[in-house]
Order: sequence, then structure tokens, then C-alpha cells
Amino acid sequence: MGVTQMYTKCLAQGAYLIESQGEAAIIDPLRETQPYLDLIQQKNLKLKYIFETHFHADFVSGHLTLSQKAKAPIVYGPQANPAFDVIIAKDGDIFQIGDLSIKVLHTPGHTLESSTYLLLDENHKEKAIFTGDTLFLGDVGRPDLAQKAANTTQEDLAAMLFDSLREKIMPLPNDLMVYPGHGAGSACGKNMMDETQDTLGNQKKVNYALNVTLTKDEFVKELTQGLLPPPAYFPLNVALNKNGYQDVDLVLQNAQKPLEADEFYAQSKMENAVVLDVRTKDEFVQSHIPNAVFIGLDGTFAPWVGSLLVDTNTPILLVVNEPQLEETVLRLARVGFDNVLGYLKGGMNAWTAHSMELQKIPSVEPNELSEGLNMIDVRGIGEYKLGHVKGATNIALAELPNKFSHMDRSKQIYLHCATGYRSVIAASLLQRNGFKKVINVLGGYEGIFENAPHLLSKAN
Repeated sequence: MGVTQMYTKCLAQGAYLIESQGEAAIIDPLRETQPYLDLIQQKNLKLKYIFETHFHADFVSGHLTLSQKAKAPIVYGPQANPAFDVIIAKDGDIFQIGDLSIKVLHTPGHTLESSTYLLLDENHKEKAIFTGDTLFLGDVGRPDLAQKAANTTQEDLAAMLFDSLREKIMPLPNDLMVYPGHGAGSACGKNMMDETQDTLGNQKKVNYALNVTLTKDEFVKELTQGLLPPPAYFPLNVALNKNGYQDVDLVLQNAQKPLEADEFYAQSKMENAVVLDVRTKDEFVQSHIPNAVFIGLDGTFAPWVGSLLVDTNTPILLVVNEPQLEETVLRLARVGFDNVLGYLKGGMNAWTAHSMELQKIPSVEPNELSEGLNMIDVRGIGEYKLGHVKGATNIALAELPNKFSHMDRSKQIYLHCATGYRSVIAASLLQRNGFKKVINVLGGYEGIFENAPHLLSKAN
């Protein structure tokens, strides 16, 4: 069918290329557009349309830059009202891509403008749906992220989503392929499957939201209960997607500025500036710049940057191994963090060569732990309920900054997550906020499970 899924694990996000007879369309592109342009050129295609399923909250889309470079129009579904020229499609409108057709299904609920794109073959047979955040595998999009009228509640949106699923998606044939906007790990839903594509028929069997016995009231209750607050950067990304943003090439050019250690130090004293260390957790634990925030590139980097730094205008100074500089800036730009002032030239070797102050995070092996320690588990509540250290306090990493004022700074704090990535992030945040007695548990919960199981409580 000429469908290529381009999946980005860091954001758990799927973009799609549809091609036929030398023509192409792209659905929900990421901000760095060169990979799409390269693929189109490689396949000798002409990009005819760029389709957006909705105004994304968790990443900055590449629709504007791609439209500029490929001279292709952007298409949104009904009720979208961006600050730039687009095609606002009506429900049922059809767009031709070679021998294939793309039909617009307006499916409000996740957001008011949310639309699903139905792919038809040359015989007008329904073959696939590109559902954005309307329908995930095993879940649906949360109804509390939309920029909506003051009198529209998340319950109202959930009810709209129920109708969209029943009226537009569930009547479609079972052999239809479902290509969602996100997979497991995205904050746009609650409980997504690890798979990134499936048949609609299987989803009707396994996805609670498509259960035919579910009433609208039951659906609304299920969808709205247990929603954690969305990451605070989400509305800022929606605004960028709706109002426009700087070309990513210019962001890259401005950010790749080498700073000598003394200049780096001087700029780090700027109000609200953040020293962001993206090396591995082991490198950071051993030695880092005082008050630096650790968020390693080898984890779910961009979502944690957005959740913890929050303000996309934050001035950022990078500590990065230089071969990873461009990747770091691109991954920051994906979530709208464009204000990178530069990076530490020569890395930590340059910092130590100038006899600058250093900080480290003391660590402890699981078999060195004892009962009764002041243990903070920074995993999610679901992970905690499956099993945890006896007496440990669960504060999910995303919520940790809101708890600083309630925490006892005089006590030794032991931190763990599942494997160590999130606990080192947590330790860096605590150190930055004046906590002096922070200790990281090596190997996290997995290490405790293997080496000190006597410390564990049974699952709730």
C-alpha cells in the first residue's frame, strides 16, 4: 500500500509517508524535516500534502518547515484555526495521492480539531486509518490536553470521543490497519500497547475503548479517572504548532556555539539558566558541574526535558560529548526548547583543566542497604504498586519538584527508580535545590530485587 512508518522511540511517536504513482503525503512529521526530504528525493517522489491529525502537545511538528521546503500545502481537519495558511478540510473530504485516496474523518474528543485519515486503494477499498491521538493501540487519547472553550470540560471531550469512535471508526472493516500517532511511553494516553500497528479487528477485541457493551457514561468515567496532570510544557508546544516557530536549521546554527570553561561558567550564572548534562548517568554520578541538571540522551530524553524544565524559553547550557551535540539540539527542538546558548568546549576535561569546582552523587550498592532508611522511589505509581521497598515513599519523578518544600533537608535521602536513569535525574534536581545528603541506589529496583529482596514489600 506504499505506507512507511517512521517511528521515533524517544517520543514514542509515529509519522507516516504514503506514496503512489510518484506522489506522496506525510502525516504528522517531526520538526527535523531533512529525513523526510531525503526519503522523498531517494524515492523520486513529489510531496503533494502534509496532513496534521491535530495540534500536537508533546512535540513540535515539522509541518511549517516541510511545507516551505517542499512547496506542499498543510491540511488540518475541521475546527482547526492556525495562524498560517492551511487547507481546512471538511468531514468526508477526499485528497488524491496517485492512485490512492485519503478521506478526512473528523473525530473530535482528544482535541476539537482531531481528525483521522482513512486510506483507500485504487478500487476505493478501505485499507488503513491514521488515527493520530484519537485511537491508540490498547487506549485512546486523553481528553484534557485540548485548547478549548472555557465552557468545554474534559468530560465533554470524552463524550465527543465516544461518539467519534462509535460513529466514525468502529463501523470500518476489521482488516483495516491502524497506524496511531503514539505508542507505549507517550504521555498522551494512559496505557498503550508496545506494538506500533495493528488491525482494527484486533483492537475491537483488546481495546477497552472499543468495547461495544461500554456505555457513554462508563467510557467517560474510565477515560477521565486517574489522569495525572499533563506535563507543563504541553500548552507551549500546542502554541508553537498553532502559531508558528523558528526553522530548526537556524536553531541548530545558533545552538552549536563552543564556550570556553570560564565563559560557560559566567553564562551559567544568568538568571534562570540551566546547565543541562546529557552524558550517561555513570559519567554524571562520578563528576559534574555543581547544580547541573542531568537528563541523559540514552533515556527518554525529550519528554523529561519538557516535563522538568517546563518553560521552553529556558536558557540552556549543554554539557555534552561533542559527537552528540547536533542530536542533542535536535531532540531539544522537538519539544520546543530552542534557547540553547552553547556548549562546554572540550567537555568536562576542559572544566577540570581550569580547576573548576566539581560535584558528584554518592552511590550505594543494593546489598549495602538496610531497613528503615529514608528511601524515595521516583518510579510511577503503577510501578510502585507492583512492588516496592518496605517503608519507601513514592514520589514520581515528574512530581518531585512540587514536593521539595515538604521534604526534610536534614535527613539522608536514598533515591531509586527501576534501573537508575530517573533516580540520577532526581538526585541532580535535589542537589540543584540545595539538598546536600542525596544518595543514589545503584541498579535501582531491579538491583534491589536481585541482591536485597528481603527489603521488598509485596505488590499491593
